[in-house]
Amino acid sequence: MEERNTEKISRRDFLKTLGIAGLASSGLNACGNADSGEAGEYGTMTLRTNPSSGDRVSLLGFGMMRLPSGDNGEIVDQETVNRLVDYAIEHGVNYFDTSPAYCQGMSERATGIALKRHPRDKWFVATKLSNFAPSTWSREASMEMYRNSFRELQVDCIDYLLLHAVGQGGMGNLHARYLDNGILDFLLEEREAGRIRNLGFSYHGDIKVFDYLLSEQDVYKWDFVQIQLNYLDWKFAGSDADAEYLYNELSRRDIPAVIMEPLLGGRLSNVPDNIVAQLKQREPERSVASWAFRFAGSFPGVLTVLSGMTRMEHLQDNLHTYSPLKPLTEAEFDFLQDTASLMMEYDTIPCNDCKYCMPCPYGIDIPGVLLHYNKCINEGNMPVNPESANYRKARRAFLIGYDRSVPKLRQADHCTACGQCNPHCPQNIDIPAEMQRIDKFVENLKRSM
Repeated sequence: MEERNTEKISRRDFLKTLGIAGLASSGLNACGNADSGEAGEYGTMTLRTNPSSGDRVSLLGFGMMRLPSGDNGEIVDQETVNRLVDYAIEHGVNYFDTSPAYCQGMSERATGIALKRHPRDKWFVATKLSNFAPSTWSREASMEMYRNSFRELQVDCIDYLLLHAVGQGGMGNLHARYLDNGILDFLLEEREAGRIRNLGFSYHGDIKVFDYLLSEQDVYKWDFVQIQLNYLDWKFAGSDADAEYLYNELSRRDIPAVIMEPLLGGRLSNVPDNIVAQLKQREPERSVASWAFRFAGSFPGVLTVLSGMTRMEHLQDNLHTYSPLKPLTEAEFDFLQDTASLMMEYDTIPCNDCKYCMPCPYGIDIPGVLLHYNKCINEGNMPVNPESANYRKARRAFLIGYDRSVPKLRQADHCTACGQCNPHCPQNIDIPAEMQRIDKFVENLKRSM
């Protein structure tokens, strides 16, 4: 295993290496490739070239994890998904990312139905070997999951195949899921046979796993790696897993990065009001979310930035941001780092609404509980000090909003601390502890009514 590179470079030197400053005024995208295609309603989508395959990939990637549900209880509203995919392809988006684990197992099927209606050369599809449960760790079970992805997606070739969420469970899980059962060797053979065009992995968790897989690049020849990168996680993701470290390690090996969670599950589009004011003062016509997308897209080693676009307005706003990309200037990069430092002063819970913790065996809406708590912190409506003049109003607003956001039978007080959710959380949140803390907070508010 190669010795880990822990050398730090200055932010100014790093930005100079990336060439962020000045890109906004050039006619090239951040890879040095001229944008191609006709300019549409939003302008021309910025494209990036994958050096492994030569694919010209849209900088905006469509994450198929948070697909809209139907009004009659359908897990996925296929008609709405079709409309979103049609609009995305019409405006230059060509990368669609799914998984057998998304949308209660329905995402791959919905993705396949929507994409099949378009010529095959208009889109790339990415999916994952999401063998999280020990019951799927055997060679036979993992191979069946892999083959089922072809059936659900209605393809005979997967453009981008990922080992899903490596790092969770440490090296032991990596060996059990992919190494000891021979599955990684099998996938390498599938790539050689052409049934997989690009092979990579998505990283969450133990940094030793990330370092090990990159140290074996001569063996595995990763075509891309998916990492979490945004302006908060650049420095503040925790320990050595900061996005700065992850990106730099990929960059020095010339491995393209696919970016997940550019908005941290919506947290960076729902920032505290005083931060909203600062962002709007600089760019009054742009959305709060656009800052996070510009940050993620400004790095030249980024192939595409995934966004879970549940509604048309999400898609349209992101098209404005990336058609074409206006890369950050050095001053804007520094501004966002100052913004991140300010956000760290708020006691939010790092939930990204990925729903990997769901379903809860006791019916708790875990993301709903955590997101309501964070929303009240971000909006300055957290009823904390009983002596403050606004305490009564804030207390009432929190409780009413809680009941509206999360049905009573799915609130934190129903947590039994069984711990089944914890191993699945990419952010390593101690979910039972947070449920107990929020439940105690809510009970104290009710007693003070």
